[in-house]
Amino acid sequence: MLKHRLIAVIIVRQGQVVQSVQFKHTNVIHYDAIHAVEAFNAWDIDELVLLNVSRKPESRDGFLQVVESASRYCFVPLAAGGWIGDDDYASRLLRSGADKLVLNTALADDPALVSRLSEKYGAQCIVASLDVKHDAAGKATVFVDRGRRDTGQPPAEWARRAESLGAGEIFFNSVDQDGARQGYDLASLKAVCGAVGVPVIAFGGVFTWQHLLEGIQAGADAVAAANIFHYTEHSTKKAKTYLLEHGVNVRRSGTLKTFQENAD
Repeated sequence: MLKHRLIAVIIVRQGQVVQSVQFKHTNVIHYDAIHAVEAFNAWDIDELVLLNVSRKPESRDGFLQVVESASRYCFVPLAAGGWIGDDDYASRLLRSGADKLVLNTALADDPALVSRLSEKYGAQCIVASLDVKHDAAGKATVFVDRGRRDTGQPPAEWARRAESLGAGEIFFNSVDQDGARQGYDLASLKAVCGAVGVPVIAFGGVFTWQHLLEGIQAGADAVAAANIFHYTEHSTKKAKTYLLEHGVNVRRSGTLKTFQENAD
């Protein structure tokens, strides 16, 4: 049985780690992403995701430096995304130390790029980011371009499309739930998990460890959070301990030593 992964997301704007609330980023958490990377490494996180949410493409070179610096201190798989619009920048991110590429807008504007990158680096390297938002009538559709443009496509259909283009993993996020502290968008998450055969990462809205458990129960292979992990000492260890205590198969090395575990 495969273990479920716990993933910390580090949201970067203009080189600083910021808090995200419905895709608005005003509060700075760390002035240097290295501080967050060092903490999560010490707390035995399973994977890290670095996202460049800066509004301008001119931020790309600065973000490369963030990825390069982070990779020196990161001892787990590192995914990076934001403003990946061509082969060269994707290559530069990988050469800077990223293990996976997180693509969002390219799925709408340049699907051939997604397929080319998958063919060149392998599907395990391609993470399709789905930002889901509900309209006033409650209809859920996928947004791209930092949550600014509506594709009009339902999440499940968009996820199947991403898989067909060569994505090896789906990174599910909710614009509505982001920073709202109400847990994941479970209905949309379940629809996506049921639509694809590749692993799904749940993200957006976690405020309690119970929310992580609900993501696993909805079908996610991995659960991710950002804001909550930055503000609690040993947060990821506490989260994994909670999941283990509730029957979720996670890597035990990342749990608290006080947890009375049996031998594997």
